[in-house]
Amino acid sequence: MPARTPLAVRVLLAALLLAAGPAGAQTRVTFGTNWLAEAEHGGFYQALALGFYRRHGLDVTIRQGGPAVNPSLLVAAGITDLQMSPNSFGALNLVREHVPVFAVAAFFQKDPDALIAHPGAGNDTLAAMRGKPIMISATARDGFWQFLRARFGFTDDQIRPYNYSVVPFLADQTAIQQGYVTAEPLQIERRTGEIPVVTLLADNGYASYANLVLVTRKLAAERPETVQAFVDASIEGWQSYLRDDPAPADALIRTANPEMTQDTIDRSRAAIGQHGLAGPGSDLGAMTRARWKSFFDTMVSVGIYPPGMDWEQAFTLAFVQPHGGPAAGLK
Repeated sequence: MPARTPLAVRVLLAALLLAAGPAGAQTRVTFGTNWLAEAEHGGFYQALALGFYRRHGLDVTIRQGGPAVNPSLLVAAGITDLQMSPNSFGALNLVREHVPVFAVAAFFQKDPDALIAHPGAGNDTLAAMRGKPIMISATARDGFWQFLRARFGFTDDQIRPYNYSVVPFLADQTAIQQGYVTAEPLQIERRTGEIPVVTLLADNGYASYANLVLVTRKLAAERPETVQAFVDASIEGWQSYLRDDPAPADALIRTANPEMTQDTIDRSRAAIGQHGLAGPGSDLGAMTRARWKSFFDTMVSVGIYPPGMDWEQAFTLAFVQPHGGPAAGLK
């Protein structure tokens, strides 16, 4: 390969060669993300780029999501074998609809959802934002907004539409909008030179996991070794992406999403660590029954889920318990 060949192309070709392997040696699976390729998916791309999936016997294709993609429906319909879900609502909603899909791992221990305000506007806490207009998406209205209603007394008449652009926010010094701590605050700072006020919901009692991996119960029961291999390789990928050189994953991200810049990737990756969303330690992939129960109970209190719903059908710890694996049994 000539030295002048772009790094992104070289890494992509290397990943494809690694994934190919001997004929019939790899189990082919498709993993869907919840958005266009970005640093928030970095560990999965690192596992692909460095051959971790291949080493665990998998030939993984990563299918990008986007604004019109419903991650839960993709895996339920069999379009993806494994699917990234942005929060705990995805799995619980499927239980409510009696769809046999559950979460097998959570790669962000904190949800990146936040509310963003201008400095000096008096909107430095969630309590201070009560009763004020807030720009949120339709998805957020059925998601973290329910937590804000239950815990902080927010009301639906505060809601203003959010179209995933920071332009309306920049035009109004009193504006408040939703965002990921790894994305919109960085865009605002880049355009204004000013660091906005960022209130991370996870630091205020919002117990949702993020970057969950969903699979059908059928896949987990019939091919547990495939699910375990994906979880294990993804943990290795995230450890490497957050601790070592992220360049291999970054190259694949930029190839998959040409509008993504390296500066944005670098800033987002730094924010993942800064806000404690994930780290290269043992919490990668981990979930607990107590955490799921806390989240479910909060949503029951605002009427999102019926009290009698079997919330434990939303997840299994079999693939993330120490020495657990498939042999520990599926709930």
